[in-house]
Amino acid sequence: MFLPKMALKMNKAEIKEKINTEIEKTKKIIAEYKELSKPVAPDASIGRVSRMDAINNKSVTESALRQAEEKLNKLNFVLGEVDSDNFGKCVQCNQPIPLGRILFRPESSHCVNCAR
Repeated sequence: MFLPKMALKMNKAEIKEKINTEIEKTKKIIAEYKELSKPVAPDASIGRVSRMDAINNKSVTESALRQAEEKLNKLNFVLGEVDSDNFGKCVQCNQPIPLGRILFRPESSHCVNCAR
């Protein structure tokens, strides 16, 4: 269901609140990932296999950290765009993005069809 421009304006406060909530959650996740991705000390006696697991887990955590930082950047950008006339429009097809998608993934700049 696409919402008319008037309905989107009425929900901008709700959208801003959702974006701010997502920003705070993402900042907490980033802090956790940074803590988990600290280097494995070579003098820690955890065994060779355990050390390999720790290094692998660190790589996975670093990837998740990069994704979370990218999401935070997108959320901050979207927060600044909420009051613009182009907010809520797909950057590819220029059609309205459903409000449900905006509330579920506030960092989305594409409608579902163009995001595929």
